[in-house]
Amino acid sequence: MSPRTMKAIRLHEFGGPEVLRYDDVPVPEPGPGEVLVRVHAVGVNPPDWYAREGMPDVPPELKPPFSLPLIPGTDVSGVVEAVADDVEAFAAGDEVLGLLRFPASLQGAAYAEYVTAPATDLARKPAGVDHVAAAGLAMAGLTAWQFLIELGHDHPSPFQAARHQPMPLGADTTVLVNGAAGGVGHLALQLAKWRGAHVIAVASGTHEAFLRELGADEFLDYQKVRPEEVARDLDLVLDTVGGPDSRRFLRTLKRGGALYPVYFGEFDDEENEKLGVTVTATQVRSNGAQLAELARLLDDGTIRVAIDSTFPLEKAAAAHERAARGHLRGKIVLTVD
Repeated sequence: MSPRTMKAIRLHEFGGPEVLRYDDVPVPEPGPGEVLVRVHAVGVNPPDWYAREGMPDVPPELKPPFSLPLIPGTDVSGVVEAVADDVEAFAAGDEVLGLLRFPASLQGAAYAEYVTAPATDLARKPAGVDHVAAAGLAMAGLTAWQFLIELGHDHPSPFQAARHQPMPLGADTTVLVNGAAGGVGHLALQLAKWRGAHVIAVASGTHEAFLRELGADEFLDYQKVRPEEVARDLDLVLDTVGGPDSRRFLRTLKRGGALYPVYFGEFDDEENEKLGVTVTATQVRSNGAQLAELARLLDDGTIRVAIDSTFPLEKAAAAHERAARGHLRGKIVLTVD
């Protein structure tokens, strides 16, 4: 009997969005500890286009193993179709969401009609949350959670020796979120508000009403002011843009404050010590238990996932083109019939 086939987006070469091909491939079989998920929606994330490009800017020692052809994608929401014999946490028919195999593999293989997933990477999807919102939650929500609420693992960061330890947040904490309208940013803003913090959101002016609706106490339009020149005495900056320019936020922090760049840049430990501030980052990791907590907050309305746009799976290239234009409001999601 020939194996069942499904539709999937695959890379046969590295390059721009045009290399994403809509192929017929075999339906995968769940291995030990895994479940087979019938995919309903897939979240689109930066690692998807890093994989598509072949990670040209990443040092070889930091690249996870991957080979072509490759099915990208890590964020999934769907329905369990089958489980391995040793899986007890889920059964066929359960609705689930997950961040799959990250960061151990770029081949999460979620851009497909079916995907296998380690049961430990999954959480139950609340009935009141639709698949599109659930698929948009996983990587962005876990990034915000592991930076701001609870790290939840002991893996060292590839970027620093110091272990990331989230600062306790409360009514006496002022947090600035740079890039607040994006996937990680808009969820981080809401989690900081949930913990009682005073939150300053930085984004372009078109996002002000959206971010105030999510709970931002103050708003800075980076197209009109330089946030690093007007913000002062902050306890924490979560810089979701990060990279080389992240150092500019050091001057905004009070002594004892912290800067968390999501994309790590170059920092000077002596300078940080002189200023009395902490600079740490982490790399988001799959965590079904944490995702279950986020799903509960989504279900009860404490947080919401904003959807920038949706595309059918076969239009994955158009989704990547949308991502490349930037200025996202929330998440891009692929839908699977």
